[in-house]
Amino acid sequence: MPYVEQMKLSPGMTISELATEMEKAGVLGAGRLGKAVKIATEMFQDKDYTRFLTLAGPIVASGLRQIVRNLIRAENIHGIITTGANVTHDLIEAFGYKHEIGTSLVNDQALKRKGVGRIYDIYIKEAAFRRLEKETHRILADISEEKRRNIATYELLWEIGKRLKDRNSILKTAEIKKVPIISPAIHDSMLGIHLWTFGQLHPLTVNPLLDFNKLADMLFTAKKSGVIIVGGGVPKHHILAANMLRGGVDAAIQITFDRPEAGGLSGAPLEEAISWRKVRSGGKLVTVIGDATILFPIIMLAAIEKIRRL
Repeated sequence: MPYVEQMKLSPGMTISELATEMEKAGVLGAGRLGKAVKIATEMFQDKDYTRFLTLAGPIVASGLRQIVRNLIRAENIHGIITTGANVTHDLIEAFGYKHEIGTSLVNDQALKRKGVGRIYDIYIKEAAFRRLEKETHRILADISEEKRRNIATYELLWEIGKRLKDRNSILKTAEIKKVPIISPAIHDSMLGIHLWTFGQLHPLTVNPLLDFNKLADMLFTAKKSGVIIVGGGVPKHHILAANMLRGGVDAAIQITFDRPEAGGLSGAPLEEAISWRKVRSGGKLVTVIGDATILFPIIMLAAIEKIRRL
């Protein structure tokens, strides 16, 4: 058996060099983070990979929007599966509103009176959602009625992205790069509510089966399938289930805070998915336990640094 190597730190070392030290240590959280960087580096470097990113939790609201946008812009990611909330908060930023630094030690009744919503220690004004509704209805009205009658979520989000001015938007960049953003439960979000209200007055049918067609086409033609899973929930299951069509994922990184003992998918180790044929036996897999707002930027930056050094 190999031995644990003691990590060495030196002034001026890069994040990728630190990740290499963690990989050489090889155990516990540091070993998992080092392995995640190694897998991400291979996925980004190997052109045979079709690479997917799944997003659950307040990814945009917590400050990771630009990281996701830049991964799309650099063509490191070919498809995104996300909650409707992250799409919602990308649009809120695109329409000129910002997420504010707040505190979890607050009277929520007082926030309610002030017209402020809270995501732990992140604040967002209710006015942002009123603007979201207004702009969503305006954009939807600009899409042809024929197209609105049977549209995939990724096509709808491309149409919305096309009409945004903010070039830092995830949706805008995805439309430019033609990277599909699939939101299987888009109705479970503030944007989804605004889609529904528009649909009470005008033709609008969002067809999730068309999204699965798109995923199937991408996976059937993929030489290798790689997945970076941030959080869990519906996005995680959707991409893993789709990969059953090709016998499973070849490489996957999961970042989660959830526990596995309750049997929930969000905390399930990736190895569990082998029994469901969602992940291939012998695949490159790692689950990193911790806060994605810390771990995701570190893993992405370290992998990008390593590629640039090669």
